[in-house]
Amino acid sequence: MKLICSDMLPVGLENGQQSIIDCIHEQFEKADQVELAVGYISKASLIELNDMVERYSIQKICLNIGMYFIEGMPESSYRTALDINAEWNRKGIGEIRLVKSFKYHGKMYCFYKDDGIFSAIIGSANLGVIKLEASNRRQFETAVFIDSVAECSQAARLVHRLKQPICSENISEITGMTLIHEENTSLNNIENVEKIPMSEVSLYQEYLTEISFVLPLKVPKYAERHLDDGKHFTKSNLNVCYAAPRSARKARDWYETQLTVSKGITRAEGYPEKNKPFFVATDDGYWFKVHTTSDGNKQFSAVGNELIMGRWIKGRLATAGLVSPVNDTGGDTDRIGMITQEMLEAYGCNQLVLTKTTKKALDENGNELDVWLFSFESGDIDEEQ
Repeated sequence: MKLICSDMLPVGLENGQQSIIDCIHEQFEKADQVELAVGYISKASLIELNDMVERYSIQKICLNIGMYFIEGMPESSYRTALDINAEWNRKGIGEIRLVKSFKYHGKMYCFYKDDGIFSAIIGSANLGVIKLEASNRRQFETAVFIDSVAECSQAARLVHRLKQPICSENISEITGMTLIHEENTSLNNIENVEKIPMSEVSLYQEYLTEISFVLPLKVPKYAERHLDDGKHFTKSNLNVCYAAPRSARKARDWYETQLTVSKGITRAEGYPEKNKPFFVATDDGYWFKVHTTSDGNKQFSAVGNELIMGRWIKGRLATAGLVSPVNDTGGDTDRIGMITQEMLEAYGCNQLVLTKTTKKALDENGNELDVWLFSFESGDIDEEQ
């Protein structure tokens, strides 16, 4: 047995002492099977673990997570775990489980070769130790490394007991767990956008009128994302970023969207007048100015920044772990950043709802503007619209 810990000043490592992360990598390299039971994970550490499984040719893997079923799980981590669990299942190498019977706060890493355990790490380090982020970079961890087969076998038995159906369940079969919706940070520090308290959003909800419009979101199915006939993304209001670039030297920004509204909506009584700006308070607590433009009043966009709408909608999907922003849409030949119907279904929202309130607010020039409530919701899409 030996003590291992974080390599962090001012404590640091003693001569000959190994850091936890180096020890984990060393054991992964020797193993063909790994069993882990931890209290918490992070999205980044899940992705890193999946990379390590491939990098070290691990043949069997099981991750058991102990605290989230009772406390609730961050949505992006949950969806990332679902995807990795499905990948491991397809490859026939393992699974991700959640402890249900109680809060499991232990941290145990067991390493096997040819079906026999040869080492274990037990200590304070959750899975995040393998991929440090701002939240845990200055968090000092300690653990013991064990290579005694007798002692390792005790750890293996406990991890095995946690895998039993009476204690845990595969994450794909979990129901009734609270998902914690994380804040969409894509709009942070963006000019012309303000963050408002949810109490203010609730206030506007008390002043709603009957004037309301549903703006459908047009996106392709996953299987259609490679069809380049113009129908599936140049006319998809969330995926116009994949249309031909405006400049030969620069692809379109991934957050670019183009909300085109049908005549059946724009001609309806009460629809906002062309080029007459108004404020929207979003259902998740953002405030910005929008207007309607173009022929037939068909374009609906934020004032002053054409990426705001995309940052609001796509940013929420990215925060939920359903998609990752793409730096170069021109180079995204696999269309991994394309928004699909399956993503919207998983998120539970497929349309925007714009509802007028009786309230007004002054803009930066002292002009009195209408205030509308803007929501991302679920509903039946009228294909004719």
